[in-house]
Amino acid sequence: MVSANYMHRVLDLLGRRPERIACHQPDGSVIRRGELLALVHRFAHVLAAKGARRGSSVTLLSDNRIEIVAVKWAANLLGARIAFLYNGLAAAAQAAIVADVDTDVLVVDAALAERAAELLERVPVATVLSLGPAGVGEDLLTLADKASSDPVRPSEVDADDVCYVRHTGGTTGNPKGVVFSYATQASIVDLVSTVVDTDMVLLLCTTLAHAGGLSAEMVLSLGGRLVLHRGFDPAKVLADVAAYRVTDLALLPPLLYQIIDHPRFGDHDLSSLRSISYGGCPASSTRIARAVELFGPVLVQVYSQSEAGVICELSAQEHLDTELLATVGRPIPGTRVRICDQDGNELPTGQPGEICVRSTRAAATGYWRNPELTAQVWRAGEVRTGDVGYLDERGYLHLCDRIKDMVIVVGGHVYPAELEELLVRHPAIAQAAVYGVPDADAVEQVHATIVAVRGHSVTREQVRAFVTAERGAMYAPHQVHVVEQLPLTDAGKPDKKLLRQSSAAR
Repeated sequence: MVSANYMHRVLDLLGRRPERIACHQPDGSVIRRGELLALVHRFAHVLAAKGARRGSSVTLLSDNRIEIVAVKWAANLLGARIAFLYNGLAAAAQAAIVADVDTDVLVVDAALAERAAELLERVPVATVLSLGPAGVGEDLLTLADKASSDPVRPSEVDADDVCYVRHTGGTTGNPKGVVFSYATQASIVDLVSTVVDTDMVLLLCTTLAHAGGLSAEMVLSLGGRLVLHRGFDPAKVLADVAAYRVTDLALLPPLLYQIIDHPRFGDHDLSSLRSISYGGCPASSTRIARAVELFGPVLVQVYSQSEAGVICELSAQEHLDTELLATVGRPIPGTRVRICDQDGNELPTGQPGEICVRSTRAAATGYWRNPELTAQVWRAGEVRTGDVGYLDERGYLHLCDRIKDMVIVVGGHVYPAELEELLVRHPAIAQAAVYGVPDADAVEQVHATIVAVRGHSVTREQVRAFVTAERGAMYAPHQVHVVEQLPLTDAGKPDKKLLRQSSAAR
C-alpha cells in the first residue's frame, strides 16, 4: 500500500531552515521551526504510548496556542483522526461531539480545566492529557519533555482514511461533523504550496479550531511565520501588524469592521500588509469599499464552505471596481458553479437559486456518521451548498443568503444578508444582524440587531422608515434591538442563534 499520509510532506518542509522563527506565541514567547518539528515528534511518541494509532480519535479543547497545531500533526503522523471542540459551545454540545467521534484521547488546555472536568462527568474518555498542569489527566507538556525527539515515521494510511472532523459552529442547530480525508489534506498542502511565500507573516486572531487552524498549518509548514493571538482585540491587531510587520490577515467581516472603526486606526504603520482575506459570512459592500479606501488594494474576498472548500474569489484588483463589491467573485480554477432549482435543474443567468459546486480541488467527503444528510448534500459529484445566489453575465456570483436563514413574511421572502447590506448604508448604523423570530401565532417576524456608529443613535422608527423608503414595507424590521457589540461565535460570525433566543425571550 502506498501511503497517502500528507505528514511526509509536512515533516520535510518543516525540517528546512530550523533556525527560523515559526510562531510568536500569545504570551510573547517564540518557537523556532526546528523546535516545532521536535515537539511534533515528542507529542507523537507520547500519543503512541497512550494508544493513539491509525483509526483512533484524538479530540482537542483549547484556546489558541501553537501546541494545538503540533498535537494535530502528531496525531495525523500516527494515522489518527482529529476533532476540535469550539469553546463557545455549551458543555452538552461539546460532550456530544466527544462521544460522537469515539474519542480515545482528549487533549485539553490547562486554562479550560473546569470545562474539561464538566465534559468528563458527561462522557468518559479513556485517556486525558492536558497542556500544562490542570488537575485533569496527565500533563502532556511534561511527558513530552521526557519523551524522545527521534523522528516518528508517518503511519501508512489509505487516501480515504479520516484525517479530521470539523464540526459546524452550531449557529443553525446541532453541530454536524464535516469529514476531511488524508487525500483532501494532501491536496490542500499541494495547492497552498504554490501561493504561500516563505516571507509571509500571518497574524491569526480567530480560533485554530476552525479555518484559521488550516491557515496556520500551511503557513508554518511552508516557511512563513505566525503571529498568534488568543482572541480578537482590534487594538492589539493594529499594534502587532506594525510591530511584527505582518503581511497577511485573515478576518471575518465583523472583525474587519471593528478594525476600521477603531479610534486608533490611523496611529499605526500598516504598510507591511499585502493581503487581507475575508469571508465566512456576508460582507457589506459599503463597509468593504471603506476598507479599500483605508488599506488600499490588498483586500481579497474568499467565498468558501467547509463542505465544498474554496468556491469563489474576488481579487485585490477587482476590489477597485466598486460594482464588483456586491459579488463574492468568480469561481476559482478547477471549480464549477451551477445555480439550480430545488429539483437540481440549472437556472438562467440572473435568476436566484441554490448554489451547487463541483470541484477538483480540496473538499470534504461527507458528514460524519450521517449517510442520509451526506446523500442530500453530495449529489452526483456536486455539493448543494444551501446558499442562495445567482451568476451575472460576467460570471460573478452574487450571494443572497442561506436558504435556512430566509425569513418568510406576508408578501414574500426576506433575505437577511440583503437587508443587512441595506442597513449599514444608514449613516448611523455600523453593523447589523437580521434574522427571523416567530411571534405568538408562529408567524415569522423580521428582527434586526444593530450597532450604532460611535457618537450616533438610531431608533426603531428611524430604521423602519429608512428600510421602507429604500426597499418597501415588507422588509421593515418588526423589532430593532440596539447593542454595543454583536455577539460572535467562536468562528467570528454573528451569533444569530443567540440573538434569536434573546429576542424571543423579550
